[in-house]
Amino acid sequence: MPEGPEIRRAADRIEKQIGGRMIDDAWFAFPELAKQVDLLIGTQVTAVDTRGKAMLIRFANQQVLYSHNQLYGVWKLHRVDEPPTTKRSLRARLETEGRVASLYSASDISLWQESELETHPFLARLGPDLLSQQVTPEHVLARLTMKQFYQRGLGSLLLDQGLVAGLGNYLRSEILFFAQLHPKHRPADLTSAQQMQLAELIVDITRQAYQLAGVTNTQAWIEQAVASGESRRQWRFAVFDRAGLSCHRCGDVIERTMVGSRRLYRCPSCQPYVK
Repeated sequence: MPEGPEIRRAADRIEKQIGGRMIDDAWFAFPELAKQVDLLIGTQVTAVDTRGKAMLIRFANQQVLYSHNQLYGVWKLHRVDEPPTTKRSLRARLETEGRVASLYSASDISLWQESELETHPFLARLGPDLLSQQVTPEHVLARLTMKQFYQRGLGSLLLDQGLVAGLGNYLRSEILFFAQLHPKHRPADLTSAQQMQLAELIVDITRQAYQLAGVTNTQAWIEQAVASGESRRQWRFAVFDRAGLSCHRCGDVIERTMVGSRRLYRCPSCQPYVK
């Protein structure tokens, strides 16, 4: 499933495609949405942003189109006379000035009034968005020390969208590696300095992944990995997807394990479990 940085980059592309323009035509596969098409025709797209892994297309009349790609959804951008070649099922289509944004394969789509958006059952459970809201390390630190998060293992906590929105599987492994923390460690186990470092890394690594199209590794380690023949799938990360390869920091072998039914990668030497 795409993580926050990938959804934010997709939102940027959609905004470039249809942002600031009037909707000339719209189409939805789902009957309930199809009934509301007239609310969008002739209305300007004012912004496209995200909350975690959800996309929010905002209109001048205070309507907001919510969508979540889940595992298989994907937005495709194209000219009105050049539809994409795909076997995917079209779910939503927004046309403006000959430009089209089409959503395929997703099933979680709905139209909301801006004033009611925070009551959406998914959005209401989310913490602050690291990429679409002004979130500082201090904000993240405050959340790490909240009662509902403080005693939880980081391996599962960093996937909880209630902590902060947008983190996912590869970001979890990368953040824990750079923080040199074991997934069993809890915020309660850390010193104040470690808690602050973790909060800073949560913000910085997520924003780096957004800015560099999913690359979380350091430049020096990328050069080292490329020289040893690693593919982009491997060199873009410090530990994720690198099981059996050498740790950039210490040379030990990267391990893959399962935490919260999701794969996690770590260095056993750099990330020991110390109570």
